[in-house]
Amino acid sequence: MGIVSNVFAGKTYAVLGLARSGLATVETLAASGARVVAWDNREEAREAAVDAVMEISTRTDGDVTLEIGDPMEIDLAGFDGVVVSPGVPLNRHPIAQRAKLAGVPVIGDIELFALARPTLPPHKVVGITGTNGKSTTTALIHHIIEQAGYPTRMGGNIGLPILGQEPLEPNLHGVGVYVLELSSYQIDLTQSLDCDVAVLLNITPDHLDRYSGFEGYVASKARLFAMQSADHVAVIATEDASSRAIAQGAVGARVEVKAADIDPVAQAGWPALQGPHNAQNAAVAIAVAQALGIDEETTLNALASYASLPHRMQRVAERNGVLYVNDSKATNPASTAPALAAWPPVEGKPRIHWIVGGLAKSDNLDECLAQFGNVAHAYTIGEAGHMFADLLRPHMAVDDSEMLSAAVRRAARIAQPGDVVLLSPACASFDQFRDFEARGDAFAAAVEALGDV
Repeated sequence: MGIVSNVFAGKTYAVLGLARSGLATVETLAASGARVVAWDNREEAREAAVDAVMEISTRTDGDVTLEIGDPMEIDLAGFDGVVVSPGVPLNRHPIAQRAKLAGVPVIGDIELFALARPTLPPHKVVGITGTNGKSTTTALIHHIIEQAGYPTRMGGNIGLPILGQEPLEPNLHGVGVYVLELSSYQIDLTQSLDCDVAVLLNITPDHLDRYSGFEGYVASKARLFAMQSADHVAVIATEDASSRAIAQGAVGARVEVKAADIDPVAQAGWPALQGPHNAQNAAVAIAVAQALGIDEETTLNALASYASLPHRMQRVAERNGVLYVNDSKATNPASTAPALAAWPPVEGKPRIHWIVGGLAKSDNLDECLAQFGNVAHAYTIGEAGHMFADLLRPHMAVDDSEMLSAAVRRAARIAQPGDVVLLSPACASFDQFRDFEARGDAFAAAVEALGDV
């Protein structure tokens, strides 16, 4: 069982969406003594929620029940909140207006966690946001804290839902630390998360279909720092104008960092943290560790032992002297640009064989332009493949491969020892794959199929 708190006892919540975080929310609220009305358009999801609550009732020998009802149809008057998935577009979904008319807040599972915090054992929270690099930095900070011996949990936009994880208990090293990756959508659904350390990595245009222009997206990120107490710490990488503006308005004690703070010689000893974008991630992680009181030696050793997350600059294999790297998580040009910067030319010879394409978020690759000189050959795939092939031909050799497996085979034939075959698509995956994880797995399978020849 995950987090249970008497702060929810006797209250009434509607839960819309019963995927992983929604199901964990139902379990937490029901086990805490709340009245819960839940809904998902999928019948199997509704059945899974009912089964989960029945199991809680059996295990606790208590009167724990779940009502099934669509928040778009039931009377919301008197409810304490409507809990929605971060995937629900509040600027378009009618639940936002319906809840507003009923005087009921629309919140997410992170807000429930924030409300439960006073009833949990003593702890700290590190919240990480930004357009690119959130998952790597979250996992890196979690790894450093683990290596320091503190109890820690990782959740939010990464791993298991935070409500579904057991509460942390302090140990001899000190209080536990919850490390949360927070998307702008999750921040939108949170009103009271006061992070002991709040982190901002960077801001570039993304998710603009959910906001009133870029300014609305920036304002969403800024709210994480507006919720902080003055005695807490804001760690901000001030390498873009929007992040610098948020730093100026931060309420907490401000720590500003940059990628240039990292010694390239030291970074060379951190195998999973290569490239300028990872220098920024490391600089932020070091600042967070300092804020938490973790000693420098422990932090540096943890940077060296950190292993890449799957699909994020993940070294898949080395075949015939060629390194194969899965960066399928790079779903926009801004997140691909740092990957292209990670392997500069050697003796004037570009080394990267770049697999790029999918469902495009823009009609250009301008944010990658400065790194084109690092690319020996591009292999375009997916719906955007033909468009990207036309864009790239004036700058480099291009193979319009269409399919990922074909791109891997063709790159393997051309690449020389010392080269890198890099899947960093700069696109969403939904034209050919279920998600970026499935795309990354397909890349790894295609590399495995090459054998050693």
